Amino acid sequence: MPRRLILASASPRRRELLSLLGVPFDVIPGEVDEDDFDPVMDPPALARRLAVEKASHILQRLQDTDLLVLGADTIVVAESQGATTILNKPQDAADARRMLSLLSGDTHTVYTGVALLGTDMDGKTLPGITEVTGTQVTFRELSAAMIDAYIATGEPFDKAGAYGIQERAAPFVEAIHGDYFNVVGLPVKTVARMLERLGVAWWRGADALR
Repeated sequence: MPRRLILASASPRRRELLSLLGVPFDVIPGEVDEDDFDPVMDPPALARRLAVEKASHILQRLQDTDLLVLGADTIVVAESQGATTILNKPQDAADARRMLSLLSGDTHTVYTGVALLGTDMDGKTLPGITEVTGTQVTFRELSAAMIDAYIATGEPFDKAGAYGIQERAAPFVEAIHGDYFNVVGLPVKTVARMLERLGVAWWRGADALR
């Protein structure tokens, strides 16, 4: 059983969601360029790749034994007139406005890739586990005034797709099909099952890594 769990993410939302499992963990953000991708790449494959890269970065950096590293990456995918557009975090207000206008009155998909990588007591790399969860979200029609007011709050700038479903963008959502927590940034039930596969009894809380 691993003695230490690392969350390779600076996201406060992922930190809050992972804490719901009650398992002790440390936070060390994994550094990858989330904008360095082929725009025609399969979205679930992209989310998986970025999650693996984040976890791998920390695993290689620490060079520790008996360790698990959890990497995650969330992307928003809009499909309009047969074209697929991957939306990461907006670069500026104009970019956020473009994204929210694209999502307005339509259904998009949120993918979160999760990677759980680790080492055993001898420092050997364990077989990694990866999963991708998709959730469909339908937005109401947004007026230009709504979009501008939301951008003025500053919330869109650290979020894929330029919105946070758990914050002031909540009234934009008409319907959701799938895992709500996945849209926030971490599919908690998926992570729990991944930990179970590696022998971590997360329901034991603080004793799960002993």
